Amino acid sequence: MPPPTPQDRFLSLLDEHRKILYKIAASYCRSSADREDLAQEMVVQLWRSFASYDDRCRFSTWMYRVALNVAISYQRREVRRSRHTVPAAESILEIAAEETDSTALGDDLRRLRQLVEQLGPLDRALVLLYLDGNRYDAIAEVLGISETNVGTKLGRIKQRLRRDLLRTA
Repeated sequence: MPPPTPQDRFLSLLDEHRKILYKIAASYCRSSADREDLAQEMVVQLWRSFASYDDRCRFSTWMYRVALNVAISYQRREVRRSRHTVPAAESILEIAAEETDSTALGDDLRRLRQLVEQLGPLDRALVLLYLDGNRYDAIAEVLGISETNVGTKLGRIKQRLRRDLLRTA
């Protein structure tokens, strides 16, 4: 049996870790269409970068790093673009539908989600990695910061979220 091609290996690894893409896309995009676009952009960039993937590092760590960079760039591009556009009526309906669906979540969870959406790109990535159960060393590797910085930033983010949750209660 011939060895798997790079494309087969990539598809297998991507399938094994695809939930990472969904989590990141959901954290950075509100509408389902935007989430799909972002996920596609992440897959394209992962494939383009796959030749540089080093087997000594976990694929999920490498995938997080590439996907988060794409998501942050995507968000920056969208912010610049949205300054010059007016949302279409269909987009407004999608946002309203999503807000209605989120009422099934507890009020605290919904408020927490809104507060996390207001965080800057790096802080949101940090929270996403933390909530996904990654250790500080893995988060540090993905984001390119020290473990100490991860702990400090997470502590400050937690304090800010607690304070903002109490303020909105």
